[in-house]
Amino acid sequence: MGDIIKNLSDYIGLEENEIRQLNPLIWAYIGDAIYEVYIRSYIISYGRMTSKDLHKESIKFVKASAQSDYLEVIIPKLTEDEQYIVKRTRNTKSNHVPKNADVIDYRRATALEGLVGYLYLTKNFNRLDEIMHMILS
Repeated sequence: MGDIIKNLSDYIGLEENEIRQLNPLIWAYIGDAIYEVYIRSYIISYGRMTSKDLHKESIKFVKASAQSDYLEVIIPKLTEDEQYIVKRTRNTKSNHVPKNADVIDYRRATALEGLVGYLYLTKNFNRLDEIMHMILS
C-alpha cells in the first residue's frame, strides 16, 4: 500500500484501545474505502482498460457475494484476534437491508470490510497487505 494511504491514517489520532471500542460498523465504513483502493490499484495493473471495463472488473471483487467468498478463503489463516474482529463485525446489527445481496453474504462482506478497516486504523499495514494478497491471488 502506498505511503499516501499510510500517511492518511496519521489523521485519525486514536489509540488502539479506542479503535477497539469503536462500533464495528465504523471499521467496516473505512474498510470499505481501503478495500476499494486495493482492488482498483490491482485492477489498473492489468493494463490499459476503459473506465467502464475497470468498473466491471472491480465489481467482481467488491460485490457482497465475492467478499463473502474471500472471507471464507482467509478465515483459516487469520489470528484469533482477527477472527474476533470478523465475528464482532459480522454480528453487529445494522439498519441497512441489502437490495441486491443475500443477508448472510452482506454480513460476511461487512465483516471482511471490518477487518480491513480495523487493520488500517491500527496501522497494521503489513498484515493488511498480507490479507489483501491472499484475496488477490
